[in-house]
Amino acid sequence: MALRDQIAEQALTLPPEDRAFLADLLEESLTNEGFATPELAAEWVAEVKRRVGAYDRGETPAYDLQTTMQSMRRELEERRSGTAR
Repeated sequence: MALRDQIAEQALTLPPEDRAFLADLLEESLTNEGFATPELAAEWVAEVKRRVGAYDRGETPAYDLQTTMQSMRRELEERRSGTAR
Protein backbone atom coordinates (compact mmCIF):
# COMPACT_ATOMS: atom_id res chain seq x y z
CA MET A 1 0.00 0.00 0.00
CA ALA A 2 1.37 3.42 -0.94
CA LEU A 3 2.27 5.82 1.85
CA ARG A 4 -0.41 8.28 0.75
CA ASP A 5 -3.02 5.52 0.95
CA GLN A 6 -1.85 4.65 4.46
CA ILE A 7 -2.03 8.30 5.50
CA ALA A 8 -5.50 8.67 3.99
CA GLU A 9 -6.70 5.52 5.70
CA GLN A 10 -5.44 6.78 9.06
CA ALA A 11 -6.85 10.27 8.50
CA LEU A 12 -10.31 8.86 7.82
CA THR A 13 -10.36 7.27 11.28
CA LEU A 14 -9.90 10.65 13.00
CA PRO A 15 -12.80 12.49 14.66
CA PRO A 16 -14.63 14.98 12.38
CA GLU A 17 -12.99 18.05 13.91
CA ASP A 18 -9.51 16.59 13.31
CA ARG A 19 -10.40 15.67 9.72
CA ALA A 20 -11.67 19.21 9.16
CA PHE A 21 -8.41 20.58 10.56
CA LEU A 22 -6.40 18.41 8.17
CA ALA A 23 -8.65 19.33 5.24
CA ASP A 24 -8.11 23.02 5.96
CA LEU A 25 -4.38 22.51 6.31
CA LEU A 26 -4.17 20.61 3.03
CA GLU A 27 -6.38 23.14 1.24
CA GLU A 28 -4.16 25.97 2.41
CA SER A 29 -1.10 24.10 1.17
CA LEU A 30 -2.62 24.05 -2.32
CA THR A 31 -3.21 27.77 -2.47
CA ASN A 32 -0.86 28.98 -5.17
CA GLU A 33 0.75 25.54 -5.32
CA GLY A 34 -0.55 23.31 -8.05
CA PHE A 35 -2.83 25.99 -9.42
CA ALA A 36 -2.08 27.88 -12.61
CA THR A 37 -2.42 31.27 -10.97
CA PRO A 38 -3.00 32.80 -7.54
CA GLU A 39 -6.34 34.04 -8.89
CA LEU A 40 -7.43 30.51 -9.70
CA ALA A 41 -6.38 29.37 -6.24
CA ALA A 42 -8.40 32.17 -4.67
CA GLU A 43 -11.44 31.30 -6.80
CA TRP A 44 -11.21 27.67 -5.74
CA VAL A 45 -11.05 28.64 -2.07
CA ALA A 46 -14.12 30.86 -2.54
CA GLU A 47 -15.98 28.03 -4.31
CA VAL A 48 -15.18 25.55 -1.55
CA LYS A 49 -16.40 28.01 1.07
CA ARG A 50 -19.58 28.64 -0.94
CA ARG A 51 -20.28 24.91 -1.19
CA VAL A 52 -19.59 24.25 2.49
CA GLY A 53 -21.85 27.17 3.43
CA ALA A 54 -24.65 25.81 1.23
CA TYR A 55 -24.27 22.40 2.86
CA ASP A 56 -24.24 23.90 6.37
CA ARG A 57 -27.44 25.84 5.59
CA GLY A 58 -29.14 22.66 4.35
CA GLU A 59 -29.30 23.90 0.75
CA THR A 60 -27.14 21.09 -0.63
CA PRO A 61 -27.47 17.42 0.23
CA ALA A 62 -24.50 15.16 0.88
CA TYR A 63 -23.99 11.80 -0.76
CA ASP A 64 -21.64 9.06 0.32
CA LEU A 65 -18.63 8.43 -1.90
CA GLN A 66 -19.55 4.87 -2.90
CA THR A 67 -23.04 5.84 -4.06
CA THR A 68 -21.72 8.85 -5.96
CA MET A 69 -18.95 6.90 -7.68
CA GLN A 70 -21.37 4.12 -8.68
CA SER A 71 -23.74 6.69 -10.15
CA MET A 72 -20.95 8.47 -12.02
CA ARG A 73 -19.56 5.19 -13.39
CA ARG A 74 -23.03 4.11 -14.52
CA GLU A 75 -23.63 7.44 -16.27
CA LEU A 76 -20.20 7.34 -17.91
CA GLU A 77 -20.82 3.84 -19.17
CA GLU A 78 -24.23 4.87 -20.53
CA ARG A 79 -22.66 7.81 -22.34
CA ARG A 80 -19.90 5.65 -23.79
CA SER A 81 -22.38 3.01 -24.97
CA GLY A 82 -24.80 5.60 -26.37
CA THR A 83 -27.63 4.63 -24.03
CA ALA A 84 -27.55 7.81 -21.95
CA ARG A 85 -30.94 9.01 -20.84
